[in-house]
Amino acid sequence: MARIVMKFGGTSMAGIERIRNVAARVKREWDAGNQVAVVVSAMAGETDRLVNFCREASSLYDPREYDVVVASGEQITSGLLAMTLQAIGVPARSWLGWQLPVNTDGAFAKARIGDIETGPLLASMAAGEVAVIPGFQGLHEGRITTLGRGGSDTSAVAVAAAVKADRCDIYTDVDGVYTTDPRIVPRARKLKKVTYEEMLELASVGAKVLQTRSVGLAMKEQVRVQVLSSFTGENAPMADTLPGTMIVGEEEIQDVESQLITGIAHDKNEAKITLVAVPDKPGAVASIFNPLAEANINVDMIIQNIAHQSAGSASATDVTFTVPSADLARSIETLNQSKAEIGFAELLQDTRVAKISVVGVGMRSHAGVAATMFKTLGARGINIQAITTSEIKVSVLIDEDETELAVRVLHTAYGLDAEDTAA
Repeated sequence: MARIVMKFGGTSMAGIERIRNVAARVKREWDAGNQVAVVVSAMAGETDRLVNFCREASSLYDPREYDVVVASGEQITSGLLAMTLQAIGVPARSWLGWQLPVNTDGAFAKARIGDIETGPLLASMAAGEVAVIPGFQGLHEGRITTLGRGGSDTSAVAVAAAVKADRCDIYTDVDGVYTTDPRIVPRARKLKKVTYEEMLELASVGAKVLQTRSVGLAMKEQVRVQVLSSFTGENAPMADTLPGTMIVGEEEIQDVESQLITGIAHDKNEAKITLVAVPDKPGAVASIFNPLAEANINVDMIIQNIAHQSAGSASATDVTFTVPSADLARSIETLNQSKAEIGFAELLQDTRVAKISVVGVGMRSHAGVAATMFKTLGARGINIQAITTSEIKVSVLIDEDETELAVRVLHTAYGLDAEDTAA
């Protein structure tokens, strides 16, 4: 007997017929004698619909009330799945975020899980009951919180860690992690295993398979995560024999250095901000990023130009950085409120940019990865606006219109193309 957490995304839950398919898959695990908890997302498109209502109500909405609205999508699907399981003879109960509870901090709309009180949940699972848990939501001082877009992945990994599950299966509309988006590069290859660190980088730079925080939590808690397709038909083999992608520690991957690059990711949900003529003095950069940090806005790429000095004036510099597109309006408002302290002359914004990243643990022991990237993009006339690196990643900011071309040429340049489209 195994203890398994199964997570189903929005496309898997998009309508009663698909919920019945999910229920049938859950029943197979339950019939095998496993203890099962299921974490569900809202129906496909539902969260976007709710978010748009919030934006129409107020462009600068209260995050507390935003959470009340958007958390309702998962509440609906958890109740429907519990009903559907009961209808096919599986004892099931829904557990809302406040009923476990999933305790979080007070960063509404971007809350982080502190702990999950699992006593009653474990007792229920041990008695043979399937627990159906809405992802994406938690509780802080009596109020509903949400974990940010894609937060159901984090919910699933957190539940798996809390109940000490043998495995966390993430069912989605893709059958694993690929070397890049197969919709852009048909010759992309599915990966059998990816390290936590590689998946963390891929998720953080635009790969849509898993939420970044879920991977970080899995790495911290050593939760074995498997990415699977929920659209494999009724006669598909059990999850532990399906050819998905396992997210594991480096010790489970032999000869980890043999493959230089694991994948190419892209992200169009970036916005570039440039502050013109920031005074070149100690503390100037802190005055920019401290207010953004207090507003819980994540900053990615940062470039500070060489200071320049006009005749008869103090030296100044331009500072460029990127933020998530969804945070652009709040970023601009926050910076304008601090304009007197920062002292910039002008704020420029650009939403027509994309971040392209190459990721691989093999980069630690191989030189020339960045040079190959820059040479390949330059040969196609693609201009690089910003660069950032880590030990296993190189990212560049380019014009949004050149995204697909950049992904294709880099995928080929690093030898990631499959030998044929059936591979």
